[in-house]
Amino acid sequence: MSTQWNDSQPIYWQLKERTIAMILDGTLAEGDALPSVRTVASDFQLNPITVSKSYQALVDDGLVEKRRGLGMFVKQGARAQLIRSEREKFVSEEWPATVSRARQLGLDLDELVQSVTDEQESEEA
Repeated sequence: MSTQWNDSQPIYWQLKERTIAMILDGTLAEGDALPSVRTVASDFQLNPITVSKSYQALVDDGLVEKRRGLGMFVKQGARAQLIRSEREKFVSEEWPATVSRARQLGLDLDELVQSVTDEQESEEA
């Protein structure tokens, strides 16, 4: 995880988003333990309350579960739940803004899609 924090969002929220990204990319698999609050607080020089608040937000979202005396663990089905919600968010929020920006710049959407396809094919080769 990067130690750079953005001033436009609370740190607990950024930590939550970074943990979500780690679940999505497989760095944290379902059933894996999250690093302890103390470890994260020490590694990133954060207040343990900030880390706890972030972890609690993940629990509230149903992505992580507390196991008394053992710590926090990624719940089964968390990745699939995240993929569904992140896809919905992308399609409803991010994609319309991207399409609007492309139109402002006079970019042809079919060309953009083709450039992504070409890039994927070159990565696979």
